[in-house]
Amino acid sequence: MTTDQVNKGQELSELNNNLARIEELSKRLANIMAHRKPVRPSLQAPGQEFYVKAAGTIWADMMANPSKMFEHQVAYWGKTLEHAIEAQAALAAGDFKAPEDPGPKDRRFSNPLWDSHPYYNYVKQQYLISSQAMEDALKDVEGLDPEDTKRMEFFTHQIIDMMSPTNFLATNPDAMERAVETNGQSLVQGLENLVADLEANDGELLVKLVDESAFEVGKNIATTPGQVVYRNRMMELIQYAPTTEKVHATPLIIFPPWINKFYIMDLKEQNSLIKWIVDQGYTLFVVSWVNPDASYADVGLGDYIEDGYLAAMREVKAITNQKKVNVVGYCIAGTTLSLTLSLMKKRGDKSVNSATFFTTLTDFSDQGEVGVFLDDDFVTGIEEEVAERGYLDSFFMSRTFSYLRPNDLIYGPAINSYMLGKTPPAFDLLFWNGDSTNLPAKMTVEYLRGLCQGNRFAKGDFELLDEHLSIADVDVPLCAIACETDHIAAWKSSYDGIRQMGSKDKTFIVSQSGHIAGIVNPPSKKKYGHYTNEDWPAASDDWMEGATFNDGSWWGRWDAWLSERSGKQIEAREVGDSSHKPLAPAPGTYVVAKPNT
Repeated sequence: MTTDQVNKGQELSELNNNLARIEELSKRLANIMAHRKPVRPSLQAPGQEFYVKAAGTIWADMMANPSKMFEHQVAYWGKTLEHAIEAQAALAAGDFKAPEDPGPKDRRFSNPLWDSHPYYNYVKQQYLISSQAMEDALKDVEGLDPEDTKRMEFFTHQIIDMMSPTNFLATNPDAMERAVETNGQSLVQGLENLVADLEANDGELLVKLVDESAFEVGKNIATTPGQVVYRNRMMELIQYAPTTEKVHATPLIIFPPWINKFYIMDLKEQNSLIKWIVDQGYTLFVVSWVNPDASYADVGLGDYIEDGYLAAMREVKAITNQKKVNVVGYCIAGTTLSLTLSLMKKRGDKSVNSATFFTTLTDFSDQGEVGVFLDDDFVTGIEEEVAERGYLDSFFMSRTFSYLRPNDLIYGPAINSYMLGKTPPAFDLLFWNGDSTNLPAKMTVEYLRGLCQGNRFAKGDFELLDEHLSIADVDVPLCAIACETDHIAAWKSSYDGIRQMGSKDKTFIVSQSGHIAGIVNPPSKKKYGHYTNEDWPAASDDWMEGATFNDGSWWGRWDAWLSERSGKQIEAREVGDSSHKPLAPAPGTYVVAKPNT
């Protein structure tokens, strides 16, 4: 038997094996879809009222300005025809190549075939022409209010991104090349990845972004030494072991968001904010929140405050024998920290010496990009969901945040996994991003209705724990760090809220980059700079106009601010005390526990 015959035999055997595997996977796929639990429509897309309102406005605009529609159509078909003629002319010249393509570069179309191959270039150019036509038509619509316009723009771009030719096998040259190179094995592996993701999420498609087998919490991430020194139904309180001989007298407590796990601040030693803080000579405590199930249905913001914030402060004061603590709140935990500080002002509790806010919203008059999901149609759907289940499943928050960056967090990873058959990367940040948590029913509704929609805290009348809480009540010395490209907590909205707080000692910093990278920005990387301005003009744009840009991380600047408010140097403390024996080594048990669902 010749070498060619052997090779052909092996190729035929591979093909038969792949076909058999595809048949098996197809059966599993059909079984998943047959047993898939339907997600309520109100959580899948904007409500019918929005569509009717938008369609009615567009129709009325067309009737009032028919020439506008005609101009758009002529421009679109003119570009389409011109493009078709160019492609035909290039082929008629006898060269199998695309016409010149000087257009702006898009990293989705990085394969050279998008520019050189007539077929792929034609598909790409037609997609870009159609996308631009949709955007131009939307810009010219008159009669929609600003919020509806914002939603129209967002969901139009969702359609544009979804319909990219890179998202389809027949029009993706990377996928076709890899299929040929692997004798179809890449497509089989891609189907395996798709089926595995669907099975992991009860038939809902949530693209796996990371190789989860590469990480283990407490083993190769979240490894800063410490002990759980207190535990209740809501949280575990972790005290970290000192690394310096002397520490500041006033202890520091970090309250992380409970939408994700606290170890975003302790991924690995090189970029661990937790380790860095300990190394600067602070006695550091961090709250690790419980991942709730249906038994937490009646847990509201008041429970987080009483059994989380106030309980942590009480225990830390007892352990350290101090009358005051410094506190940090990150994202939603910063929002709730501001509620806590208002409540403490009402109660005459002066336990907080200073507060720091990371990417925190307290004034929701401008909800930013997330605002497209905060209208009644979506929020009512969430109310119905949590009323039925007792909690908001982490799936919905993960999917919502993914659609704020669909090309990076949905379509790009889906192409790599399902079309190219690649294993997701071993990336600690993406591992953390996928390790999300549920939200209790009552707390979810309180936050969405009372804060996000009603903006009652900024208006001075958020009713909680028998008090009327106001943003003006927050009068402790404070430092706030916002992030320039944050798509979850826009820096301008953060500035507006901090500006309204009653403190006379306020510092505001804007870090370069986004919601995570702008905060987890160690000085050693020398990557992102930050802006500072001691003035507080009414307009956030004026603040930035007068700001000074500083190279490097904001961590050192914050350390200088915090150290001035952290008391004298004392001998480093042991972890816990006679009444707070270590319960478990950091990162604790709540961070890895799985809720009952």
